Amino acid sequence: MSHDVKNAIQSGKTVLGIELGSTRIKAVLIGEDHTSIASGAHDWENSYVNNIWTYSLDDIWKGIQDSYQKMAAQVKEQYGVTLHTIGAIGFSGMMHGYMAFDQAGELLVPFRTWRNNITEQASETLTELFNYHIPQRWSIAHLYQAILNGEEHVGNISFQTTLAGYIHWKLTGEKVLGVGEASGVFPIDINTKTFNASMIQQFNELNASRNLPWKLEDILPAVLSAGESAGVLTEEGAKLLDVSGELQAGIPLCPPEGDAGTGMVATNSVAQRTGNVSAGTSVFAMVVLEKELSKAYGEIDLVTTPTGSLVAMAHSNNCSSDLNAWVGLFEEFGKAMGLNMDMNQLYGTLYNLALQGDPDCGGLLAYGYLSGEHMTHFEEGRPLFVRSSGSNFNLANFMRVHLSTALGALKIGMDILLKQEGVKLDELLGHGGLFKTKGVGQRIMAGALNVPVSVMETAGEGGAWGIALLASYMINKSDNETLEAYLNDRVFAGQSGETIQPVASDVEGFEVFMERYKQGLAIERAAVEHLN
Repeated sequence: MSHDVKNAIQSGKTVLGIELGSTRIKAVLIGEDHTSIASGAHDWENSYVNNIWTYSLDDIWKGIQDSYQKMAAQVKEQYGVTLHTIGAIGFSGMMHGYMAFDQAGELLVPFRTWRNNITEQASETLTELFNYHIPQRWSIAHLYQAILNGEEHVGNISFQTTLAGYIHWKLTGEKVLGVGEASGVFPIDINTKTFNASMIQQFNELNASRNLPWKLEDILPAVLSAGESAGVLTEEGAKLLDVSGELQAGIPLCPPEGDAGTGMVATNSVAQRTGNVSAGTSVFAMVVLEKELSKAYGEIDLVTTPTGSLVAMAHSNNCSSDLNAWVGLFEEFGKAMGLNMDMNQLYGTLYNLALQGDPDCGGLLAYGYLSGEHMTHFEEGRPLFVRSSGSNFNLANFMRVHLSTALGALKIGMDILLKQEGVKLDELLGHGGLFKTKGVGQRIMAGALNVPVSVMETAGEGGAWGIALLASYMINKSDNETLEAYLNDRVFAGQSGETIQPVASDVEGFEVFMERYKQGLAIERAAVEHLN
């Protein structure tokens, strides 16, 4: 086996994916069977400079070079060969944000990341203008806010892109984006799979009186779909990526993507009527739609898959943090009683107890709002547990209400899709910490959304693996082979996930709990206003 892998490395049959997440940069090298051969990671943190969340260009390149070197060192150590060539490479990064460059290719203002909530005025104006929800973190909102603020750099913009687009441009000379990533820059026309031309026109007209020296179409990157070729590694790019100088130029790159798109690929949920839900500190669901929604909703972001299918994204800022804090309290109690507990056992015991609770949580109510929650219009949050004197207050219901409320805000967004818009979902793929205890978070989620929920045994290496799969698809696909078919037949074939169907009593109980959840938002509001 290792002999085959060694041959694949030497003959350039491997594929490299690198993803820049918000706390970690990860490089994953995969073999011909799409499994990881070697990987390297680099931890990094954003900094808050002049009221802007940012990363410096220096940190970006240091992080990419470090993760690449660690991966290459692992190849050398395990297989005794030096990495000179690779079949294809792909880059992925945190979506959206704002990177603007002048004619000479110099960055005009520090990179503004998706974390910045500084574009409210632009977001509202553009949402109304386009009749299409433009979230604050989208690149076009950042650009328009800079125009509204009268920032002097605006007149010097020659090119605007995202983090993944910037890296790709520096390595290949190509100013392009994958369509999934591009969908967080500016709305996509799903028929042409490129930026919406009539909205570009509207934007230009909106700014006509300002006499800007550019038109929007002149400064945006070109949009490509998964499988299309996006340029090759230049001599200069090879030296930037591999400072040891071993890596050769000429390697093809796939279109750069955003972390939402690579997450869909890594969980095999790019086909229509599928979706994936990531549940940890925050929770978001991505649902691949069969058609456009009837109108714009502030609770729903629209993006696309890497092949340009429309995706509705419901995102909630709070999920399991408060739940974890309660488990920590029980751990403290255990220690005080002189019990030595394994955390996995503690989580497992408490989570499984929740399944014995009443389907509606016995009349209990909780909010895990550690931070604000845009889904329910809270700027800040106060974690809260409340019950009436007649509630069925026991440990099973206490655990169940905290698991249920972790999905409360998400459910409000998903109800818009499933109930108001009649979106059809065959299954959701779950990943993240909430699903770690087998069968519990999964069953609560299935009941909450009334949709079968599957959990894969491997969510692979996450987004870095996802972008590697996209690069592999570009060079290995057969004629007319879709990305969905490639993932189903060649990557995920034979991988069994566990699927849990919704239980009728759970579904009914969750609806009762949600009525209480919505009624009780006034209590949460009072807590925010009166508890500093």
